Amino acid sequence: QVLLVESGGGLVQAGGSLRLSCAVSGRTISRIAMGWFRQAPGKEREFVATIWWSAGSTYYADSMKGRFIISRDSAKNMVYLQMNSLTPEDTAVYYCAATTVGLSHHQNEYDYWGQGTQVTVSS
Repeated sequence: QVLLVESGGGLVQAGGSLRLSCAVSGRTISRIAMGWFRQAPGKEREFVATIWWSAGSTYYADSMKGRFIISRDSAKNMVYLQMNSLTPEDTAVYYCAATTVGLSHHQNEYDYWGQGTQVTVSS
C-alpha cells in the first residue's frame, strides 16, 4: 500500500509559478515511479510528468516540457512538481500517483492516487 498526500495548490496569476508537493509513504518506495496528472473542468484527466524513484529518470508530456519540472527528495519521501510560466489553461486539479510499472503516461497503470490539489491560474 502507498499513501499519497498532495499539497501546494492555490491561486496564482498568469505567468507565475507554483510548486506542488506529494508526500509518499508505504511500500518499498525505490521500486515505484511517481507521476503527476491533472484534470481540468469538463476535461479528461491527462498525464503531466513521471519520475522513477530510484534512478530519478523523468518523462514529460510534450506540452509540459520546458515549463514543468518533476523531482523527488528521497530523504524526505517527497515528490515535487515545479510549474513555471503558468497560464489559465493550466487550471486543474493536480493528482500525484504511483505505479510499479515504470515510467508510464497511462493513468490506468497507476495503482495509487492522492486526493488532488486545486491549481487556479487567473488571467
